[in-house]
Amino acid sequence: MFNLIKSIFYETLSYFVPEKLVYNVTGECKKCGKCCNYMYSYDTYTEEEFKIMQKLFPTYKRFYIKGKDEEGNLIFACKLVTPEGLCSDYKHRPRMCRRYPAKRVAYPAKLHEGCGYKVNIKSFDDYLKK
Repeated sequence: MFNLIKSIFYETLSYFVPEKLVYNVTGECKKCGKCCNYMYSYDTYTEEEFKIMQKLFPTYKRFYIKGKDEEGNLIFACKLVTPEGLCSDYKHRPRMCRRYPAKRVAYPAKLHEGCGYKVNIKSFDDYLKK
C-alpha cells in the first residue's frame, strides 16, 4: 500500500516538471493479441494490491495475474482474448484497451516482438536540433 501512495505522490510531482521527455508512438495494430496476454501495471506491485484494484474497478476482473518477469514485476493477461489474439468482448473493452497504445509516453517503453507499434526514442542530438 505504501508503494501505491508513493507512486501517486511521484506522479503528482511529475506534473510540476517544466519540460518532460516524451516519446511518440507510431504504427498500427497487427491484431496479434500479445499486448492482451502480457501486460504490466506500473502502479500494482503485489497480488493484494491487484485484488484491491479489482474491487475498486470491476473492469479489472477480466484480468488475471499470469506470473512475474525476471525483475519480479507482475505480468497480467486478459481472460477475454481469443486464441487468435482478438478480444471476445471488443464492444465493451475497457478504456485502457481502447486507448492502447498511447500516442505519447513519458518513458522509453518496450513493445512486444513483432508489434505493429514502435516507440520512437529521440537521441540527445535530436533535442539539440529543436
